[in-house]
Order: sequence, then structure tokens, then C-alpha cells
Amino acid sequence: MNDNTSTPEVDEFTRQRALDRYRILDSLPESAYDDIVRVAAAVCDTPVALVSLIDRDRQWFKARIGIDDSQTPRDVAVCDTAIRTPNEFMEVKDLSQDVRFADFPSVAGDFSARFYAGAPLLTPEGAPIGTVCVVDHEPRQLTAAQRSALEALGRLTMALLEGRSRERDSEIESILQPAPVSVATAEVEPPPQAGYSVAIIELQDYAGLVSRMGERGVEKALQQLEHDLEQCLHGPRGDVLNRVTGSGEFIAVLQGDDTVATLQRLEEVANAQGGKGLSLLLASAAAADSREPTQQVFMRADEALSLRKDLAQAP
Repeated sequence: MNDNTSTPEVDEFTRQRALDRYRILDSLPESAYDDIVRVAAAVCDTPVALVSLIDRDRQWFKARIGIDDSQTPRDVAVCDTAIRTPNEFMEVKDLSQDVRFADFPSVAGDFSARFYAGAPLLTPEGAPIGTVCVVDHEPRQLTAAQRSALEALGRLTMALLEGRSRERDSEIESILQPAPVSVATAEVEPPPQAGYSVAIIELQDYAGLVSRMGERGVEKALQQLEHDLEQCLHGPRGDVLNRVTGSGEFIAVLQGDDTVATLQRLEEVANAQGGKGLSLLLASAAAADSREPTQQVFMRADEALSLRKDLAQAP
């Protein structure tokens, strides 16, 4: 089923970058997304419904009903094909009769998926990041009303993601605001060319870690990590570290032109967490000079973090 609107083609790096910026992958279950799949399954009368997000080498389910796995390899994900034609509502009456999917484990194996329908999740810029989809074990078709409802659920899912993103952006903007200058400090003329750097330290597989350690165990580990990271900073210079609420993401603003030693210490602490069962990635960006807005430097650090994730997933 074709849509009359046109979405410009988005390259894979831009698409993945758009998904990364939502910070939704490996997040904990949220009732609003669980409600999306419940409604999708009920309206479409299917045993399986998913909010599927297409990551670098996997599809990860933010919400699911009728399936135990929380993710599958991307190269055998029907949703990966769906996002490649984002202007279309993808519907396959019988996957076993379609040469693109007949050999997929979910089709040829015990799960025996037959019917698939998916509404693409498109960012405001037109990047396809996943789908809201339904699956049945019998060949079938949706009615026009069911297709329309699934598309509406796709738009609702994107509205949830956008709202979540705005909340995070607002908090980060607050974190990056310069600290108030005291009267004593104001009397000291700052070095005219003093720069700064922004570093992002992010815990990987947050939801998986919670399933293994429990929420209290993870929270305790993150509190200790925050303490260890703070010990790397140079307080008198004005370095600060903040944790993004309810996440495993830390943002450090490091003052001065020479922050290499501090960044090395932060990297050492991050790497040492592997022995505690935690996997972290760190990326940073340096300001061109003291006048460059912190939000702009943060965005470059965030892009560098996406590149680190690309390298971490490379074979």
C-alpha cells in the first residue's frame, strides 16, 4: 500500500544517528509503549505485536507481545525490509511464499510467522528508525480500517519518542548551562583563550544489565561509577560531571585547553568497569574556543559516540 507523501532517501549513518539520539535502545520497559502493542494486537486481531527499532546489526523490541525474544539479528528481520521503503505500509500475506523471507528463522522455524504488517516509524526529518508491526501464524490480510489504525499507532509511537527526546534535551541543556559565577570569581579575569571539552560516558545494554543484576544492583553500581568518575575531575579548574536522570549516561564538562590527562583517567575508569560486568563507551569533543556554545560541542561529542558504537559493532 503506497503513501502519497514523499520521504527523501536517508543514508544509513544519518538513519542510525537519528535512532541513537533518542537514547531508546536497551531502555527499560515503559507502560505507554506496552499499551501500543496491546492495542495493535487487539485491533488487528493478531497474537504478535511489536515496537521494533532497527539498530546497527539487530532489531530490538521496545515493546512486544506474543514473542519471548527481546531482539533478533537485523539480517533476518522483516522490519529491516519495511524501513527500506518508508513511504509504504508493508504487508505480506504469507511470508513463507515470499522469497525474501521464506528462509528466515522466524518463518521457517518453530515460530512459523506467516502474516506481517508494519507501519514505519519516521522521525520529523524522515529517517526510518523502526516499525509498529503485527504478526500472525496464519496467512491473512488486514482491513482498511486495521491498516489505518496501525499507521495511527506508528504516529503515536513517534509522538512518544519525540516527547521523551524533548525531556532529555531539556535536561541536557540545563546540565550544559555555565555554573553561576560568584563575586570572588568574577573579580578574576579568565584566560582569554581558555577552552573546554565535553565528554559523554554511556552505559551499554542498560535493560540487559537490569535483567541480570536487578534495578537496585545496577543503581548501586552506577552510584559507585559516578563517584569514581568524579575523582578524575579537576574541581578547582571548574570541571563538572552530571548523570542524566534515570539512565546510565554521564556528561562531563572539562575546563581548560589541555584536558587530555583528565579524559585518559575517565577512559581508564570506564574500561575498568568491564571487570564488574558493565560495558561503557566514552566520546568527547573539544571547543574551538571558549566562545563556542556548549550545546554545539555536546552535539559533536554525541556524534563521536555514535561513531564509537559503529566501531564497537564492527566485525
